[in-house]
Amino acid sequence: MVTRVWDYLAEYEVERDDILDAVDRVFSSGQLVLGESVRGFEEDFAAYHGVRHAVGVDNGTNALKLALQALGVGPGDEVVTVSNTAAPTVVAIDSVGATPVFVDVHAENYLMDVAQVEAAITPRTRCLLPVHLYGQCVDMEPLQRLAERHGLAVLEDCAQAHGARHHGRIAGSMGDAAAFSFYPTKVLGAYGDGGAVITSDDQVEHNLRRLRYYGMEERYYVVSTPGHNSRLDEVHAEILRRKLTRLDRYTAGRRAVARRYEEALGDTDLVLPRSAPGNEHVYYVYVVRHPKRDAIIEALKTYDIMLNISYPWPVHTMDGFRHLGYDKGSLPVTEELAHEIFSLPMYPSLSEELQDKVISALREVLRTL
Repeated sequence: MVTRVWDYLAEYEVERDDILDAVDRVFSSGQLVLGESVRGFEEDFAAYHGVRHAVGVDNGTNALKLALQALGVGPGDEVVTVSNTAAPTVVAIDSVGATPVFVDVHAENYLMDVAQVEAAITPRTRCLLPVHLYGQCVDMEPLQRLAERHGLAVLEDCAQAHGARHHGRIAGSMGDAAAFSFYPTKVLGAYGDGGAVITSDDQVEHNLRRLRYYGMEERYYVVSTPGHNSRLDEVHAEILRRKLTRLDRYTAGRRAVARRYEEALGDTDLVLPRSAPGNEHVYYVYVVRHPKRDAIIEALKTYDIMLNISYPWPVHTMDGFRHLGYDKGSLPVTEELAHEIFSLPMYPSLSEELQDKVISALREVLRTL
């Protein structure tokens, strides 16, 4: 049996009746687009985060894109973020005509090095975009102070941090807006694509609802400014609404898996995840580090264990973004991490038997390096 970084089948087996009931409820409702399930999920998701509004959209990339537009970011603007992230973070910035400006990350926790941000701010900077990566939050207090001093918007990328907390504050509640992905692998995942933006700013919320619906206001076919077709569908909204009630349970399951890894691998030369000060980690992925990463991954294939790398190519080195002018060595920590980090299987329904298989094989491979 092949063991992979993520598998939804065990979760589906347990939750199958509820998920199929959610599908049947939507199909029996007579309304398949922007109906009661979307409205209900938006209300529940906003309440979970202690904010005034949530707007469901079709995927996490468009959540970022529409949030940037709703905040007034556009052509000629600059957005400060990181290169150690999934490419969609930067694709969204590019898609609104803005320019991504990168700072490096901390070697200890792989999160944005906020101390580098001020030097990256120029007269064209419009927004700071921290990425709450791998399940924990960027150090938000100094970032918020910088934003206030320079008059900048803060957009949190929460695609990997559903339910994570920073000094008691939940991810997504600390900026002007926050974007979420509900891709199936996420801590809160749908059974297909989905996303949302949360905010307590009434104008941003108004902009988002217009932008996700072609740019239309109240009446169909009346476009005020061009927008998109970026609606969260009713089926995923109903499934997500039900799974939201289990989110804290999913997080507890992930933390239990993380504890078993730490207990079993703490005496090896793997660098295990560290929570930054004040953070409550939700372990979207369990990222470890080793200078012989590629050899380890290759060796584990003989045990039918297929691991993942998050991420093997920093965004600033990708062909699509070479025009930004970041030479090799410009983000040294990010570039070093790309050669050393990899992810072990992590999901709340991961059985102890499968986890022990990974631990045993990994320890054997490490002994033979």
